[in-house]
Amino acid sequence: MAKSERPQSRRAALLEFAILGVLHDGALHGYELRKRLTTALGIFRALSYGSLYPALRSLVESGHISETPEPTASGKRPRITYQLTAEGKEHFQDLVAASGPDAWDDDDFDVRLAFFSRTEREVRLRILEGRRSRLEERLARVREVSARNRERMDAYTLALQQHGEERAEREVRWLEELIRAERRAALDPGPAAYDLDVLPPTRTTPPQNKE
Repeated sequence: MAKSERPQSRRAALLEFAILGVLHDGALHGYELRKRLTTALGIFRALSYGSLYPALRSLVESGHISETPEPTASGKRPRITYQLTAEGKEHFQDLVAASGPDAWDDDDFDVRLAFFSRTEREVRLRILEGRRSRLEERLARVREVSARNRERMDAYTLALQQHGEERAEREVRWLEELIRAERRAALDPGPAAYDLDVLPPTRTTPPQNKE
């Protein structure tokens, strides 16, 4: 059943994308789905049922996921199992194939990165290169403003400015390492294509860099 057209916030769209990505592995109850999302996505650590269940309802209405009540003991509320539909799988593949400027933004990039294992290498590379370009442009603007206004900044503002520059520089270097790893894997695919020193297993999202 098609849902009625209505404006959707970018964060709501990202949450729906993440739900589709997690359900791609198989059907899950709402509680387990929330746990998987919290584990996978740092920006959703504060995810609440208040935001999750409206997103699930929206996806059910759009036909991208289905819900199946499970029998429980008498008087207890049935548990609901959610799973992707064929339309949902196709929609998720369309989403992960997108590599335009939206995928380079801070929150969008974090979510896309969490599902890079389901993304084609060429798309991953375009997103990484786009993200690097976006940060390099941002870093150049910050440095220009800093150089122009440095004499008028107090010590705390200057320290904050320097901290922002250093954080952006670290992420640019990190992205360059990821890009090199992707290119190396394209030339020599295999289990050793990605160096664990380049792709640390404990990192699920890049350093946050907000202006």
